[in-house]
Amino acid sequence: MRPMGSLRGRSMVRGNWLRRTLPFALVLAAFSFVFATCARAQFGGYPPPAPPVNPRAIAPQDFTGYWVSVVTEDWRWRMITPDKGDYASIPLNSAGKELADRWDPAKDIAAGEQCKSYAAPALMRVPTRLHISWVDDNTLRVDTDAGTQTRLLHFNSEAPAGAQPSFQGYSVASWEGLKQGGMFRLPTTVLGAAQPRAPEGYLQVITTHLRPGYLRKNGVPFSADTTLEEYFDSFSEPNGDTWLVVTSIVNDPKYLTQPFITSSQFKKEPGGSKWNPSPCEAR
Repeated sequence: MRPMGSLRGRSMVRGNWLRRTLPFALVLAAFSFVFATCARAQFGGYPPPAPPVNPRAIAPQDFTGYWVSVVTEDWRWRMITPDKGDYASIPLNSAGKELADRWDPAKDIAAGEQCKSYAAPALMRVPTRLHISWVDDNTLRVDTDAGTQTRLLHFNSEAPAGAQPSFQGYSVASWEGLKQGGMFRLPTTVLGAAQPRAPEGYLQVITTHLRPGYLRKNGVPFSADTTLEEYFDSFSEPNGDTWLVVTSIVNDPKYLTQPFITSSQFKKEPGGSKWNPSPCEAR
């Protein structure tokens, strides 16, 4: 047991410490309040928040223009309609395989569902041409001539409440990997000055609110629970050719045992002279 004198002595020490420091703390708090009040009076209140970043103005890459698919892999699944039951390389679970084995293109045609394999999770794998353009400063548009599909990539946005599922879903876009001097940075805005273009970066797109469709034309399914994650990047070769690479990650807890990852390549064309919109095909 500790002596009472020792406890009493410690209490006195703490009491003396509080009496010495409390006045200083009160003075410091009062000074902070007065300083903040004077600053607001002098400068007219707190500075206004920075305006939203303009995605078009700070785009680290220019994806606009016409692009054509260059199929260098998975030819048998992309250039022709695969046989029924050919779902090799896709991590389907038993429920997904069972549904794929019931594929009937005649039923899809009769139901007007020919576009199920042109939905966002499969569209970049379809041999096609892309036309990419800005609708406004916050919306990038991707059109395909195969299937005559349109995707809208929304910056500074999120899916609205009550958004209805569709084959292209609702896509939220953002510039990622913005760098300067080897360090990651956020785009900055100087009031009254143009917003700087980031020297590096890529486009990330997250798509939800998808209507069930096909990952391949032969009925390999994806469900309404699917989330599509994509990364768009571009580079140029010494001969002047410009390439667009779209990496897609399909996450479907209903029909896939793991994410389905693909990478699709597109070569830039000088213009739209070869643009040839065509309807969806079920076979």
